[in-house]
Amino acid sequence: MKILLTGGAGFIGSNIADACVFAGHEVLVIDDLSSGKKENVPPPARFVLCDIGSDTAVEAIRTFRPEVVNHHAAQINVRASVADPMFDAQANILGTIRLLEACRQNGVRKFIFASSGGAGYGEQESFPADESHPTRPLSPYGAAKIAAELYMNFYRAQYGLDYTALRYSNVYGPRQDPHGEAGVVAIFCERFLKGQAAVVNGDGEQTRDYVYVEDVVRANIAALERGGGRSINIATGIETNVNTIFRVLRDLAGSSHEEIHGPPMPGEQRRSCLENLLALEELEWYPETSLEEGLSRTFSFFREKIRISGKW
Repeated sequence: MKILLTGGAGFIGSNIADACVFAGHEVLVIDDLSSGKKENVPPPARFVLCDIGSDTAVEAIRTFRPEVVNHHAAQINVRASVADPMFDAQANILGTIRLLEACRQNGVRKFIFASSGGAGYGEQESFPADESHPTRPLSPYGAAKIAAELYMNFYRAQYGLDYTALRYSNVYGPRQDPHGEAGVVAIFCERFLKGQAAVVNGDGEQTRDYVYVEDVVRANIAALERGGGRSINIATGIETNVNTIFRVLRDLAGSSHEEIHGPPMPGEQRRSCLENLLALEELEWYPETSLEEGLSRTFSFFREKIRISGKW
């Protein structure tokens, strides 16, 4: 199968690219390298350096003629979206529409989209939240993800372009960047491996649903043939607070550092947890990696990376 993968040099995208290449698919990665790294792209995959809103991206779809476009490129900084909603919409809404239009014009069969459960649902009314939960995002980033899903539904109804939107919970694992808009797992790994103190925002009792990146990759592979026309949570259904993440990683590092609690992040959700029953029904997917195993693998990845290269 011919697959065009946007954001394929990034954390999640590059792991998906690896799996697609391993499965024997022909892969073209497009990425502007604003947050991704060229070395993350597997050698058998072709690579085009460009922004998703550019003519180059449209031309890549026209010439490569993929059967599936897997869209993981995005403006991922929630705080930046709050500071500049127009900038966020340009990348995450208009950029996605331009890709959808190119797909329509060039016979693409299916569009797979990296959406967001936590950012899309906003402050939850029920735990874990299923896909029928109201979408009331509290950031332009979350609003853009839901808007993109609505546009995909339009393109399916109007033009027959199939889609699956994967509403991720908090994804963590190898290749996550500990800088910028990063998850606490990557941040804590870096701090412990550098022998530095790690700061926990607020009281650390805020919860998230942490799903390991290899499990997320399996959901993307399943979505190549399943889940048509659906928005599907990709999550564990288990809440874990930040203090627990800190302590597990501290033990893996053999560190004696105690938590340092800083001020809470403005507007941060208190709790987030997503149900995954629809993923089992539609994709025959369920998370296989326990939090303890996933954190251990992630910490080992970063430790080995530092050992080999001496840097992040």
